[in-house]
Amino acid sequence: MKTIGYAAQSAGTALAPFEFERRDLRPNDVAMEILYCGICHTDLHQVRNDWGRSNYPLVPGHEIVGRVIDVGSDVAHYKVGDTVAVGCMVDSCQHCDQCHHGEEQMCREGMTQTYNDVDRITGDRTYGGYSKHLVVREEFVLGVPDGLDASRAAPLLCAGITTYSPLRTWNVGPGSRVGVIGLGGLGHMAVKLAAAMGADVTVMSRTEDKEADALALGADRLLVSSNSEAMEEAQSSFDLIIDTVPVKHDLNPYLPLLDIDGTLVLVGQVGPLEEPITVPMIMGRRRIAGSPIGGIDETQELLNFCAKKNILPECEMIGIDEVNEAFERMERADVRYRFVIDMASLSQ
Repeated sequence: MKTIGYAAQSAGTALAPFEFERRDLRPNDVAMEILYCGICHTDLHQVRNDWGRSNYPLVPGHEIVGRVIDVGSDVAHYKVGDTVAVGCMVDSCQHCDQCHHGEEQMCREGMTQTYNDVDRITGDRTYGGYSKHLVVREEFVLGVPDGLDASRAAPLLCAGITTYSPLRTWNVGPGSRVGVIGLGGLGHMAVKLAAAMGADVTVMSRTEDKEADALALGADRLLVSSNSEAMEEAQSSFDLIIDTVPVKHDLNPYLPLLDIDGTLVLVGQVGPLEEPITVPMIMGRRRIAGSPIGGIDETQELLNFCAKKNILPECEMIGIDEVNEAFERMERADVRYRFVIDMASLSQ
């Protein structure tokens, strides 16, 4: 299938129109017209080769909502016209213990990422959702529930599941005390989801200027991390802290905030961190953990939960021709809280 997208040709070039071929349908494939695609901070890292693993041309995008336009002969759960979604992965081995447990993101052979990866069968490059069409095996397609606004649902496929998964893993519910470090694309979803689960939610920020936003999103309070007295008063008051900060930073001020057996979960930063001081970890049996996205079943659970609770990301809709400006604004944290590309703006 001939299609068009926006691609980076190198780490130093802007995204620009790029024509390419999507594969012919296999028996278990679903083909879709992409309606909306969220912009993730990972897209910026990958386009600029910040992690040293980018291959060009690179078509980003792993927060995808679309409409089914064709299905393979063996597809059982989707039909033409269905509204569907695809997140950060499009394949896995399907036979290891993790895949059997519904943890495809932990596949022993490695999941196949939606973009900047290679097809497990052909070895062809995978291209993402900044494009007009997508072809994906059925097992990695998600249903968009009735009542969930498709124009705002795309960020749930990454920002949503990245914060939902640790909340579920650490059994957050009524009475849980949850802290959220950072109030960006990931952080604002963590607040909304934890609040909807019945938790007492505190946003942690270096300044007071996020307080109104934090409360509006469902948080119970703001803790100013630069206020040493407030931080001391908050010691041992959290069961779980979700750290969404995407750059290198110091965890040491936050560890004493955890109660005994509390966990600080990293979901935003990939790479080196400041060296942690182990005293509060040992003396309080506190722990630092990491968490990626969730599996397919958990992501579908998230979408269903959001439809039931009417939880949606805060989005700014843009046209595809505004994507380079959006990258620049995202780098300045000049977005509340997620860009979504209306793919109707991409003509073929």
